[in-house]
Amino acid sequence: MNFKLNQLELPLEYTDTDLHAAAAARLGCPVDVVKSVRPVRRSVDARPRRTAPVFIISAEVEVSPVSGWRPYKNHDTELLSPDVTNDQQEDLPRASTTHDTRPVVVGAGPAGLMAAFVLAKAGANPLLIDRGGPISERVGKVAAFWREGVLDLECNTLYGAGGAGLFSDGKLTARSKDRGRMQQFFSTLVECGAPDSILIDAEPHLGSDVLQGLVERLLEKIIRLGGEVRFHARCDAILRDTDGSFRGVQVNGQDIPAGACILATGHSSRDTYRALAQGKIALEAKPFAIGVRLELPQEAVDRAMYGRFAGHPTLGAASFKQTRREEGIARACYTFCTCPGGLVISCASEPGMLTTNGMSYSQRSSVVANSAFLVPVTPADFSSLSESGFEPLAGLAFQEEIEKRAFQAGGGDFQLPASPLDDFLAGRTPQALPDHPRSCLRANPADLGTILPTYVTETLRSAIPPMLKLMSGITHDRVLLYAAETRSSSPVRVVRTESGVSMNTPGLFPAGEGAGYAGGIVSSAIDGMKAAEAALGALK
Repeated sequence: MNFKLNQLELPLEYTDTDLHAAAAARLGCPVDVVKSVRPVRRSVDARPRRTAPVFIISAEVEVSPVSGWRPYKNHDTELLSPDVTNDQQEDLPRASTTHDTRPVVVGAGPAGLMAAFVLAKAGANPLLIDRGGPISERVGKVAAFWREGVLDLECNTLYGAGGAGLFSDGKLTARSKDRGRMQQFFSTLVECGAPDSILIDAEPHLGSDVLQGLVERLLEKIIRLGGEVRFHARCDAILRDTDGSFRGVQVNGQDIPAGACILATGHSSRDTYRALAQGKIALEAKPFAIGVRLELPQEAVDRAMYGRFAGHPTLGAASFKQTRREEGIARACYTFCTCPGGLVISCASEPGMLTTNGMSYSQRSSVVANSAFLVPVTPADFSSLSESGFEPLAGLAFQEEIEKRAFQAGGGDFQLPASPLDDFLAGRTPQALPDHPRSCLRANPADLGTILPTYVTETLRSAIPPMLKLMSGITHDRVLLYAAETRSSSPVRVVRTESGVSMNTPGLFPAGEGAGYAGGIVSSAIDGMKAAEAALGALK
């Protein structure tokens, strides 16, 4: 007999013996008849009402039949039928393509990588292109940028193998209910060397250092399965027939015919958006969010989240999430992409513009944590900035104006503008940055209120203090802000139908963050897989 048991409570130092015992106790059977226990989800409950944090585990349990025994019944115990498939994805159709009819995948971020992998497994021999470089080259270019402010316009924190997510926290969290594709994505990562704990942890984390190796091995898989990978290959245009259908891409000035295209460029390829607009591909403006990156001591976060259990080796560096509703003239505000034990980083893809982000390595060993504090903006906020009357691109101009001000406020050499929290709240220019540890050393004191729109600045000044107050023990003098966080998501959507194809370009399948349909590594990867499946249907 097989059961699904939810809400099993185990101590932080639990063993397999403890897990079997907990399953037996829940079912009301002897421990020796529990043949196997397979955890399928694990999270930490550290709420203050508990005397100590515990793991909350869901598990599939196999039990030998016992005469006269009936399992205890409650809402957390489910009898599984023998044909349960654990959300395994159905087999995909095979595709037979020639050199001129094979699909092309534009962008080697999570969406593009998984799209190319699905296509390659189906025998479609995809061509995967990215304007940036391979991992080893990209890591070196980014290190030079962070160290000296030397920007490579085609290979940087935003362009290249792994996409913008390569230099991030490497979190694998998602609200997607697509358990089948999510499981397939995670299993693919494990095959590429990720720890198998990501298959069960509620908030799995890899880190940028681990991501680098995983991306390289996934690219190797795509090539072994018949795909081709080209770096330093910038998509300049989408080519269409007279009836509007897709026929190929222009790469570095050369026309390449293709049978279908997965467009997975990420949210920072602004020249691609402009090329799409020029080519009459259906686009629309969409809401996104902007704000600051806030840095604070990790040990203070640990104490706020875990109390006296802060520093427990099983718990690791604590994360946090905060939200604040609209109040008066202040808009809603929320934290985003919290990086425990992480680094605040500078990012750029154009000269004279600067944005910021957060990342971490697998050990999350930095003494500081960081998180974006963001304020939503809508097309109504930036419609006056439409380019030549083309409103879908107005969000790009809005981002660019803020990033230009951030670049100048930081000193004009890609140093981040930064401010102690108290100076920001008081609306004054800081005289210096604090001596306490900070992760971004190339930073200059600046009045962040001169960078962001007034309604964003006032919202942040209103929202940050009460949001931090909810995390007892965090004092303002230990908090540093960096500006500006502008690229949490795309300001443009490449419009597609319910079947995933471009609204006005058959054969073109927009996918991932850059298309405006995903946010984060997992949702982007899932969207790329779905786009590949739709493309396979068209190719077949």
